Amino acid sequence: MTTVVQYILSGLAIGGIYALVALGFHIMWSSAKAVNFAHGDTLMIGGLLAVYLLAAGLPLGLACLVAVVAGGLFGLVLERIAVRPFLSQQGSVGWMLTTIAVGIMVESFATIQTQGYARPLPSPGVASSVHILGAGIYPQELVIPLVAVVAMLGLRALQRHTLVGRAMRAVAHNKNAAALMGINVNAVVAFSFALAGLLGAAAGVLVAPVVQASAAMGVLPGLKGFAVAIIGGITSAPGVVITGLVYGVMEKFVEGYISTAAREIIGFSLMILTLLVFPQGLFGKREVMKV
Repeated sequence: MTTVVQYILSGLAIGGIYALVALGFHIMWSSAKAVNFAHGDTLMIGGLLAVYLLAAGLPLGLACLVAVVAGGLFGLVLERIAVRPFLSQQGSVGWMLTTIAVGIMVESFATIQTQGYARPLPSPGVASSVHILGAGIYPQELVIPLVAVVAMLGLRALQRHTLVGRAMRAVAHNKNAAALMGINVNAVVAFSFALAGLLGAAAGVLVAPVVQASAAMGVLPGLKGFAVAIIGGITSAPGVVITGLVYGVMEKFVEGYISTAAREIIGFSLMILTLLVFPQGLFGKREVMKV
């Protein structure tokens, strides 16, 4: 029983990271029908920048806040230089290559700066573990899935009860109609990429005390976050968060009862099988085009 609880709690922690990253993909896709494939590197930017700012003398809270804001600015700038030029070109998927290229360059720069070493981010959340039904876990890990759920609820509140949120929904539904109604589509898309960047950097700040910050820390979470977004249905915010949490728990059980090597094989195999049965994802809505 203790082992099962341990796997569940640890799985929810890593699943919360996947959920936050996947939520960013949901926001970007909903507004632009395009995503930032360097989104995993936003996680790395948040974690590493918080480490360096803390070392420079900033208090932990302020260092983390500045790192999260920097992640949002990264998303904003990347949308302007690597995504927007291709959105105006009908059928162009150039944003795929440009965002991947930016991600590789950012990761290479981070590798040069860190010389390939991981950096710890001290946090009160990993000072000592707590025990739940015999399973030991850091408080920091318990916070991560809670943040993912709160972020999803906050996003839904933003979309339903604010002008910018309603503009996001209008752009997601029909860009041309939204523009005719006076909505600045480019500004809404830029805001969406910045918001996704904030969530990605927040995920990096949250997980860095647990796994340590490194140049490559965002690679697998970025890939798995995108996989989670596709499995859950990239058009559904609750869907991607639920799927992210479940995916994380599944990974821990595979690690514990089979092997770490089998984790990726089983995880991505389940993604393929799920999409064969549910092409739109588990919680996604099938898009119908009227002519």
